[in-house]
Amino acid sequence: MWGIIATWAMAYDGVLKGSKLLIDKHSAVDAIEETIKSVEDEPNFRSVGYGGLPNEKGIVELDSGFMDGDKLSVGAVGGITGFKNPISIAIKLSEESYNNFLVGSGAEEYARLNGFEVKNMSTERSLEIWREKKKRFSEENIRAYDGHDTVGVITLDTYGKMCAGTSTSGLFMKRKGRVGDSPLCGGGFYVDSEVGGAAATGVGEDIMKGCLSYEVVRLMSEGLNPQEAAERAVAEFSEKLKRKANLSRDISVVCMNNKGEWGIGTNIDEFSFVVAKEDMKPVIFLTKKIDGKIKYMEAKDKWIEEYMKKEIK
Repeated sequence: MWGIIATWAMAYDGVLKGSKLLIDKHSAVDAIEETIKSVEDEPNFRSVGYGGLPNEKGIVELDSGFMDGDKLSVGAVGGITGFKNPISIAIKLSEESYNNFLVGSGAEEYARLNGFEVKNMSTERSLEIWREKKKRFSEENIRAYDGHDTVGVITLDTYGKMCAGTSTSGLFMKRKGRVGDSPLCGGGFYVDSEVGGAAATGVGEDIMKGCLSYEVVRLMSEGLNPQEAAERAVAEFSEKLKRKANLSRDISVVCMNNKGEWGIGTNIDEFSFVVAKEDMKPVIFLTKKIDGKIKYMEAKDKWIEEYMKKEIK
């Protein structure tokens, strides 16, 4: 049995590539790296990798995290600039005995010493959007955009190994040096091959407060199925935030257990994700809330077409 689940419809091509590797009995590590790299390399997806939207200074700062569910080894980078495919750097860091989470210039020095590809991750379109926003910022006092299009992926290979990974350029117009939940183990991602894995997307400042990916895996370890675990974790924490802070912003989580069963939790009206399994080709799903419960359905061709138009706009 193999399986893969990823946040957002933008991950479809990556999931297709990753699933082919899993079919050919490659490892969960290979599959997750290929899946996330596919999203990082596509400039039309402006919340991840190449063409990611810049911070307030006009610089694309990238965050990425990776976890091996067999070893519980973790690697992560935060605020890294000028290097292609931060997920690959995070995977390499997970192989180190110490210094597994590097940020800023330290992460960049490590990437340079280990031969990772140097690349200007800005595109003319991403800078054009930044300039437009900067002008409006000065005129209308607009703050950072609360986007939440992190790519988060869980993979399960035919040998029973599981991995979790994330990659993002973070909030558009964020402050220089801002890091959200995506590279934080337990917040943006968590996996244990004996149980399962989870990855989050949304407003990192909220997600990191609840260690949500770890919480979903913990609930699965107590016997909840993936859908129950994800739905319960997101709903309960969203209610806690409303009670304590009078505000709960966008939070979504995808998860999969070591049997290939999957689930999602979200507090937004519409959330898209992609799933592929041994008995199911890659499918884009959409969520809807019906009578207070999360339901999901396969995305129609028209919705996918409109989604892509929006992405490349």
